[in-house]
Amino acid sequence: MLREAFLDAMSLTAATVTVVTTDGPAGRAGVTVSAMTPVAADGDSPTILVCINAASRSVESILENGRFCLNILREDQQAVADAFAGRLPEFSEDKFACAHWLDTPTGSPRLKGALAALDCHVGSAHRQDTHHVIFGSVGTITRGAHGDPLVHCNRAYRTLGGHGAGIARRKAS
Repeated sequence: MLREAFLDAMSLTAATVTVVTTDGPAGRAGVTVSAMTPVAADGDSPTILVCINAASRSVESILENGRFCLNILREDQQAVADAFAGRLPEFSEDKFACAHWLDTPTGSPRLKGALAALDCHVGSAHRQDTHHVIFGSVGTITRGAHGDPLVHCNRAYRTLGGHGAGIARRKAS
């Protein structure tokens, strides 16, 4: 009962949809993430935080590789989000086949056409119940295409409808 109330309350928050990718000795992997937040812009390098379900096959690759790229999705990249969330069976064998990818300086895949991509080294990670909380030290940032971010709110994808002109609903597959 508390779980359902929590999920219902959290569905009312809006989150930018991102895809976290990695490549290295533990293999190429990626997962759709909406639990991401900037932590600090100061210090040796900016820091971001991502939360990834421990059941995701990608989290162990991210932790073992020690690096990842946070790809901020554009409003028209819902299919990429769905592929990396495991919602598109045609990409179950290779999620990366859903789009074109470039390498970052660390070797993590960067989505061509994303709004921005932050190439990171894992600074620290902590398991909290069912999720891994991962802090990333940002090494490079690539600003990509112009547009509005893909947002998830009230259990559906949303768009800002033209630089904040309103919020339009898109059904999450």
